[in-house]
Amino acid sequence: MLPPANTPLNQHSLGAIEIWLQELGACKSDKDPCLWTLVLSHWSAVIQMEHDELKVTWEQDGKFNHCYFSYGLPRNDVHLAILQGP
Repeated sequence: MLPPANTPLNQHSLGAIEIWLQELGACKSDKDPCLWTLVLSHWSAVIQMEHDELKVTWEQDGKFNHCYFSYGLPRNDVHLAILQGP
């Protein structure tokens, strides 16, 4: 079960973050458990769980945009930002 959406990511267990990423529609890499891929109709994103932050790289039409999200941010804010896309 996930904590409330306004709970910062740093207060989630690793299992809860993985559940959230699955609910977002992302798939975990078979080779790197910290790497997740989200594919939507107009763009895709690679989500990487790093030591101090969550790195998101969006790809659309061969162009890449990166953003880093602090684990201190509420899960819902990060969720909405990721789905906003590039």
